[in-house]
Amino acid sequence: MNGDLFDPPPPPPPRSGRPARRAAVRSAQGWNLEAAAAEAFSVTAVNTLAREALEGVVPPLWVHGEVTGWKRHPSGHCYFGLRDARSQLRAVMFRLDAQRIPTDPAEGMKLRAFGTVTLYEKRGEYQFVVRELEAQGAGGLWRLAFDRLRAKLDAEGLLAPERKRPLPRHPMTVGVVTSPVGAALQDILQVIRARAPWTRVRFAPAKVQGEGAAHSLARAVRMFRRRGMADVLIVGRGGGSVEDLWAFNEEVLARAIVACPIPVISAVGHEVDVTIADLVADHRAPTPSAAAERAVPDRAAVGREIAVLEARLGVAARRMHHRRSMLVADLRVALEDRIGRNVTERRTRLGRVAEKLNALSPLGALQRGYAVPLAEDGSLLRRVGDFTPGRRVRLRVVDGAVPCRVEGSEDGRNE
Repeated sequence: MNGDLFDPPPPPPPRSGRPARRAAVRSAQGWNLEAAAAEAFSVTAVNTLAREALEGVVPPLWVHGEVTGWKRHPSGHCYFGLRDARSQLRAVMFRLDAQRIPTDPAEGMKLRAFGTVTLYEKRGEYQFVVRELEAQGAGGLWRLAFDRLRAKLDAEGLLAPERKRPLPRHPMTVGVVTSPVGAALQDILQVIRARAPWTRVRFAPAKVQGEGAAHSLARAVRMFRRRGMADVLIVGRGGGSVEDLWAFNEEVLARAIVACPIPVISAVGHEVDVTIADLVADHRAPTPSAAAERAVPDRAAVGREIAVLEARLGVAARRMHHRRSMLVADLRVALEDRIGRNVTERRTRLGRVAEKLNALSPLGALQRGYAVPLAEDGSLLRRVGDFTPGRRVRLRVVDGAVPCRVEGSEDGRNE
């Protein structure tokens, strides 16, 4: 065995368990106990060593506990604590990881968090950096986010049944908002071709899963709203997990559906649970195929409906013809009666007018025994001075004229 008498004895072999891990960390980091005792470390160096030791000894792990003091910073980072009956652990969830959770947990909510134990060197604070966060219990954070948004929209009256609009019976154009690569689009097209091949389909592609999917769907719905190029709109996708379908539970899509003037059918491929999009849409279909069936009528049913309408139209035409004949006859009788009454009324009025004219006519005075003196030129003689002796005049009587010659005159004023 080689060695110097004054060399320090070799360290004992590491024991199993936690001391063994400490020895391994120290060996890996090149610790020198004698050198550490001979010099002073800076605060930064100590914190760095502590952080490296923590991260080297404690592997990534799941921690469960109640959340306390949750705070979402404007930067997007979330700061909170995890506690149990005896202890508390400071925790942080950075922005990129925090974006994946559907909502902020409530105070005291039981959570499971996956991450790493570390030390924030700047402050020397021991903390748990969370990568994934789950709520314990049915639904977890997804259910909490759903219930919060549902209550908010319900308070605004957006889930009220009376707000929902009926679907058009015979739409000429159907709008579709879904993924261009999924099976949902082909299912919708196949059903429409089979049931109502005369229907035009307008398609707006959208992302239906993952980050930004809700905004992509909302943009497509708003496009139909601006252009008004459909009679009914189908918004949906095929089935999937809660996380896969979450875009249909986000507020931005819900408000786009509410604001759309076109009746909307929500068609998310799930049977049991409903989404927020289902609640705010005018109609809900369990699958995209079922949505297409509700959007357009079946051509066989349309044929039967047309036959019924033709029969009704024939009956109505015959009834109209009969009623028209009866109406013409009634009108003829009424017109003849009216004409007769008008003639009688006019004759009566004419007789009355004739009587009045006759009373004012000079001929009327002649019939009562009067005579009218006229000069040879036919002018009327009115005064005594008009009758000079020897003047020839005519007396107009009721049945002719009598020639006369004036012998003299008497002034009536002297009587």
